[in-house]
Amino acid sequence: MHPNEIVAYFSMEIALRPELPTYSGGLGILAGDTIRSAADLKAPIVAVSLIHRKGYFNQKISSDDWQNEAPSTHPIEQAYGELEQRAIVQIENRSVHIRAWEYIVLGQSGHEIRTLLLDTDLPENTPYDRSLTDELYGGDSCYRLCQEIVLGIGGVRILRALGYKEVARFHMNEGHAALLVLELLDERARWFNRKRFNSDDVEAIRRRCVFTTHTPVPAGHDRFPNDLVAKMLGRNDIFDKQEIFCCDGEVNMTYLALNLSHYVNGVARKHGEVSRQILTPHNGHGNYTIDHITNGVHLATWAAPSLAKLFDKHMPGWREDNAMIRGALALPIAEVEQAHAEAKKALIETIEQRSRANFDPDAFTIGFARRFATYKRANLLLKDRNRLKRIAREIGPLQIVYAGKAHPQDQGGKQMMRDIIQAEQELLPEVKIVFLENYDWNLAKVIIPGVDVWLNTPLPPLEASGTSGMKAALNGVPNLSILDGWWIEGYIENVTGWAIENPSESRLESSNRNDADANSLYQLLEEQVMPTYYKERQRWVNTMRSAISLNASYFNTQRMVQQYVLKAYFE
Repeated sequence: MHPNEIVAYFSMEIALRPELPTYSGGLGILAGDTIRSAADLKAPIVAVSLIHRKGYFNQKISSDDWQNEAPSTHPIEQAYGELEQRAIVQIENRSVHIRAWEYIVLGQSGHEIRTLLLDTDLPENTPYDRSLTDELYGGDSCYRLCQEIVLGIGGVRILRALGYKEVARFHMNEGHAALLVLELLDERARWFNRKRFNSDDVEAIRRRCVFTTHTPVPAGHDRFPNDLVAKMLGRNDIFDKQEIFCCDGEVNMTYLALNLSHYVNGVARKHGEVSRQILTPHNGHGNYTIDHITNGVHLATWAAPSLAKLFDKHMPGWREDNAMIRGALALPIAEVEQAHAEAKKALIETIEQRSRANFDPDAFTIGFARRFATYKRANLLLKDRNRLKRIAREIGPLQIVYAGKAHPQDQGGKQMMRDIIQAEQELLPEVKIVFLENYDWNLAKVIIPGVDVWLNTPLPPLEASGTSGMKAALNGVPNLSILDGWWIEGYIENVTGWAIENPSESRLESSNRNDADANSLYQLLEEQVMPTYYKERQRWVNTMRSAISLNASYFNTQRMVQQYVLKAYFE
């Protein structure tokens, strides 16, 4: 691949600006950070996603402490530029017309990256087809498959209509866009005047595709029955290629992407290992080499104003060269404390605006904010409430900030959320809890730098990465986390934070593992974390500085994009 050629980056969700609901959570935030760093580095990339007119959802907690969802609309015409070019895909033998809206991401260098957001809300389409780009992760399997036809096949066709004839690499950020490989195969067959693609076409397209898998959780891998795929695409010929399209009577988008990609990676070292174990050759087909490129965050986006000001003073140029932030070990202790105090003040003001809680700026404050999936175990900290209250009585005041959304169909996640909200009164006065509703980009920028420690308690090995912890480290907030995802790489004992460890966890049943992990968490709080916070301030600030210097200088999307360029794009 020549350095001047284009990489097309496909993602079902991309977080572009805080007020634009084109994302649901970590995957979209990461995609946005990737594009921002690519712009900083002047990387030759064009991004493709869907417009999501109704967004993911706005979260509202009802009087009975249950999550309710409402559409999250945004002003399309004011936020994006409409492009004249159109594309058409066939769905159930209907012609579905697609237009694209353009959003320009501007890098620190002034370089621009074009993001194309596909939209089917056109008068030429049926009412159902007009809705296909409305809801992110909404609807049934048929709706989701139709969306993925629009994203994958329609995305390639929009690129061609816009003049991108020689895209050198197609990067699938998760399997949602995997049908782009079918369009590329059909294109090549047409180029050689063949009715159907052949094995030579498969090899040629494989050399042009890159696939990043983001989850070891089965629900994260889209699968559709063959009969539904045949009905929606209006064709059966693809099933003749069993080694590419078929997995036990269904099309698995992850395996489709695996089968047609020359480079595949997980998003942390451990996740790469887990992916190699679970994504095994299927039905005797496939021989997958799965690498890893550990995720990162866009430092200029996620540094709180007070921290960014501190970095500008002592490490000028850190936005352009993220590695410079390793100099944080020399930041003056008093200035680090002052910068964090300003971030904490902003959080407490937000809490006061949004809730009845009255938080103390001097009290030790834990943050837990992420998707409320049951495997993330948001309630682990509250497992033994009497012990938690005793720790607060004996060591010092304890405050906990929770936030996050459960998927609308995840009743277990919603129940976990309700249990946490309802624990507020039981834990008073020793422990204060607040749940801040409608967690989004703006709220993350307040919660993450404003707490004193960042808690992450997934059931291993189900945490692929965990970029919120990277954002915390950037802002001098040490992590207190299960050794899973990125924290296996970022944790240095007694230096960057604390690891919730249980040496025998692999031999424990789930309920016993929860008990053991909770006990480890409580021990850390009462023996190391809280005593250090309250009694050894210099040591605490040293940990803050180390988190910035050793974690943020590596776990950033600038380093990550450079690795993609070297390993996947320009190899």
